[in-house]
Amino acid sequence: MTKKALLAILIALLIPIVLFRILTKASENAINMPGRFYPDTVITHMKDGKQLTDTVWHAVSDIRLTNQLGRTVSLRDDTKGKVIVLDFFFTRCPSICPYLTANMRKLQDALLTKDRFKELNPAFVQFISLSVDPERDSVPVLRAYGNRFGVDPDMWWLLTGPKKEIYDFALNELKMGLVDGEGVDSNFIHTQKMVLLDKSHVVRGYYNGLDSVDLRKLADDIVFIMLEKDKDYVSPLTELKPLMPMILFIVLATGAVVYFLFRTPKYPVKKKET
Repeated sequence: MTKKALLAILIALLIPIVLFRILTKASENAINMPGRFYPDTVITHMKDGKQLTDTVWHAVSDIRLTNQLGRTVSLRDDTKGKVIVLDFFFTRCPSICPYLTANMRKLQDALLTKDRFKELNPAFVQFISLSVDPERDSVPVLRAYGNRFGVDPDMWWLLTGPKKEIYDFALNELKMGLVDGEGVDSNFIHTQKMVLLDKSHVVRGYYNGLDSVDLRKLADDIVFIMLEKDKDYVSPLTELKPLMPMILFIVLATGAVVYFLFRTPKYPVKKKET
């Protein structure tokens, strides 16, 4: 057998091994997507003759409030297809709120300028700050506050409205009392947590809005959620799975053909006549 034939066989045999190693390595480095928190129910259904179990996750209910431009906005109707980043504040706050707002501003600006967000259309992310002191935070007050902090009113709503509705939403829909018992009670919410909702309005994460590490993770999770595919999406590679035995057979057969084409035939040595 020539060296060329041997090399061809080795290459043919190594192809499936190399592909397997690449896929294994890719699985090890797979993105750890943000989880989900509150299941509503579990349903069982049939698909392709198999019984499957799916968890129905809690999606927050709609709430209609007024933004800093005096426009009534609906969480359900006006944020369709958007990822939502939400926090709580009040304009007279002398402590954590200005820092939370400044950090939210950094996220807003990063979405427009940083390379890590270049895959995203800023129109698909909505920032929301809910006033926990809505009786004092009127539309003009919110507008002045937003102007002071460089809030883009299209990307970022400062919302006011009935206090009971805002607090019910925070406690019963976003479950803020479960994640920040010290900063949340039924009388006054003063939390430094930011909340990430996906396009289905399911809670995907809580982040300390005053912590740089948490803010970095929030920024990454915005990208991951925006690029997340539908749960029913099937990768084209999945369709190749039943064909893998045939592909392997073709590779091995190719190696065998190469061997027989390039091998050096052994002929019997003729003895010289005397």
